[in-house]
Amino acid sequence: MNKIVLSAVGLSLLSALASAETVTVYSSRNDQLIKPLFDAYTKETGVEVKVLTDKEGPLMARLQAEGSNTPADMLITVDAGNLWQAANMGLLKTVNSKTLTENIPPHLRDARNQWFGLSVRARTMVYNPSLIKADQLSSYEDLADPKFKGKLCLRTSKKVYNQSLVGMMIAQQGEAKTEQIVRGWVANLATDVFADDTKLIESVAAGQCAVGIVNTYYFGRILDKLPADKRDAYPVKLFWANQKTNGTHVNISGAGVTRYAKNEAGAIKLMEWLSSEKAQNLYADKDMEFPANPKVKADVLVSSWGPFKQNLINMSKAGELQGAAVKLMDRAGYK
Repeated sequence: MNKIVLSAVGLSLLSALASAETVTVYSSRNDQLIKPLFDAYTKETGVEVKVLTDKEGPLMARLQAEGSNTPADMLITVDAGNLWQAANMGLLKTVNSKTLTENIPPHLRDARNQWFGLSVRARTMVYNPSLIKADQLSSYEDLADPKFKGKLCLRTSKKVYNQSLVGMMIAQQGEAKTEQIVRGWVANLATDVFADDTKLIESVAAGQCAVGIVNTYYFGRILDKLPADKRDAYPVKLFWANQKTNGTHVNISGAGVTRYAKNEAGAIKLMEWLSSEKAQNLYADKDMEFPANPKVKADVLVSSWGPFKQNLINMSKAGELQGAAVKLMDRAGYK
């Protein structure tokens, strides 16, 4: 009997040890973007990282359904709105980590430290210099001016990136002013809204529209496929919005420790490593994003776009006001 008990205890200890050497991640980021990171972490620490990938909605629904039985220790997803929603659903827990709070600026993390940005994506303007000059551009708000009638291209309002942008505008300008701006955007559209940013950029290059709003990494992906000596000739340029006011809208990809993490300590160590100078370039450069850790320089191509002032309003507002943003865009006729 004692042998059986001891055997059971031994198996339990072995199971706990195995669990401690593995971190299980639910991720909405593409495998090709995160696998090299986790491989590097395993090589450095010996800790295995198991990953389940899916879209953010199904992953959060799965976490909710699994409850305390979930194998997930960490959730990685894009857009602060999604991270805010996960926290609001009770799927994440507060993390007390000096490393993370030192590496990640306050506006890129949850006020309760339930999630942390790990890379930054700026949503700003691209324009065709043969149709419009840089000195004619200034802010998101100005794109509602009638001088841009028939010149503006937008991605669909159904995408969370635009919902977050409008949500942040509501936070700073109020609903009435923001709705007036969005109505102006709709009135200035050159064509129907686009399904994705890449098609929008290609339409700007083709002259179908003079200016549009996109995430910079889509622009980076296009340029990265061109020979280095051909990039300057590409007929689309980047413009940093709102530099004379509150700064360019930024968003994040980020992570949080799940509420019922079996290996909480391991998940925190992995997040800390992802925020480190050593890992940040690996994380951001793969997708032409900006490092969330301000001590780390961006990829050479990304850095070539020049420095810009970020909007420092806390990313949580993107989630808090997402519902209001969706309703506002619907009222304004932004499809």
